[in-house]
Amino acid sequence: MSYEIKEDGKFKFIEEGSGEPLIFLHGLFGALSNFDAQIEFFKNQYRVIVPFLPLLDLDLLHTSVSGIEKFVQRFIEHRGYTAIHLVGNSLGGHVALLHILRHPVNIKSLVLTGSSGLFENGMGDTYPKRGDYEYIRKKTELTFYDPKMATKELVDEMFAITTNRLKVIKIIALAKSAIRNNLGEELNGIKQPTLLVWGNNDTITPPFVGREFNKLIPNSELQFIDKCGHAPMMEVPDEFNKILHQFLTKLNEPAAVNG
Repeated sequence: MSYEIKEDGKFKFIEEGSGEPLIFLHGLFGALSNFDAQIEFFKNQYRVIVPFLPLLDLDLLHTSVSGIEKFVQRFIEHRGYTAIHLVGNSLGGHVALLHILRHPVNIKSLVLTGSSGLFENGMGDTYPKRGDYEYIRKKTELTFYDPKMATKELVDEMFAITTNRLKVIKIIALAKSAIRNNLGEELNGIKQPTLLVWGNNDTITPPFVGREFNKLIPNSELQFIDKCGHAPMMEVPDEFNKILHQFLTKLNEPAAVNG
């Protein structure tokens, strides 16, 4: 399923459905298509929004977690979204964390899946090897529990990025920025209900990272999914959608009256 990409000013995004905004932020090698299954599932109840994050299109000075967060804030302001459910995968989770810490007012809930911000196994010092297709294929497979999820189309996409020297420099800049920007000491400032969805077989942000987020974010709950890697919304979309749906439904139920 592919959805119309809308343009408004400098922003490109998918927006389907109506209701409270449910905004999905993709990771470093992510794309709008990462959330096709979520758009399809949630568009009948929510206004589902997936902005294109210009991870490799900003100037080098702003190619950082903070630079991407500023872009997200401009997008939200420009579109006038309020009462937002903010969902981030991998680097997108890191951006979501930074955003909720800087601009908590319009955020109703936070959902992190395989998020950086505390610890992640980066691509390593040798990454990316330009022109080494096999290396890129293996790195792409590491994202998933099932290596077959790393389709030729996906690997080709990654490979194309890594053949561009400037894009390679920006990937390294973003990866280093994510490692430097450790939010451990700030996470207790998050007041919104937070859902953490982690793959039990995530090798990039392993399960202990999810547990640490759970410990540090006051109003958070943690759900693990078996036989799942770093991108649950892609690898096991039905299970991910079910967990997210239950969380959002509970959140929107009127509080029980005592007495």
